[in-house]
Amino acid sequence: MPSVSTAPAESRHPVLAVWLIIAGVVGEWAAFSLTSERLHLLANPGSTASCDFSVLIQCGKNLDSWQGSLFGFPNPLIGLICWTAPIVVGVAMLAGARFARWFWWLFALGITGAMAFVVWLISQSIFVLSTLCPWCMVTWSVTIPTFYAVWLHVLREGIVPVAPGVRRAANALVPWLPLLVILSFAVIALLAQLRLNVLATL
Repeated sequence: MPSVSTAPAESRHPVLAVWLIIAGVVGEWAAFSLTSERLHLLANPGSTASCDFSVLIQCGKNLDSWQGSLFGFPNPLIGLICWTAPIVVGVAMLAGARFARWFWWLFALGITGAMAFVVWLISQSIFVLSTLCPWCMVTWSVTIPTFYAVWLHVLREGIVPVAPGVRRAANALVPWLPLLVILSFAVIALLAQLRLNVLATL
């Protein structure tokens, strides 16, 4: 268990805490939905997933691919397990807990791993499978802002030892986080449009 102690109210960062809870719940919802779809396809060979809307917008192709079971089991199972972490951390922060430095390092490392996995899945989806999985995109939509939010937090709080200028820059970037997220989504949308011509299928 991580070391915790009671924190002053001004140190709780409630916005980050609430976001972690929201992201965790949405991520769990997407993972559960994808897991349900995978079980449905296994139980009913030859059927289609309820999230298969077109050749471009679908879950089935992603779930049936080797990319959809990278570690030998369906990827959504990873989400079912790992999305509980942001929920627990967010609730604990709202309760006034302060985590040890090593815990934040591990949490940030885990979020970084999730971000790297999502970036890889995005590239596979757009450039290899040529599909956009609805529930996968829900996962992307919460992983990307969570990655930015957690890293800006650990940098501005000095949890990761960096120069004072980096801490000030991270603190200054916090209000711009929504724009950073929107720009990231725009890049994904642009890549999808250039590669898959999404607008022509709408």
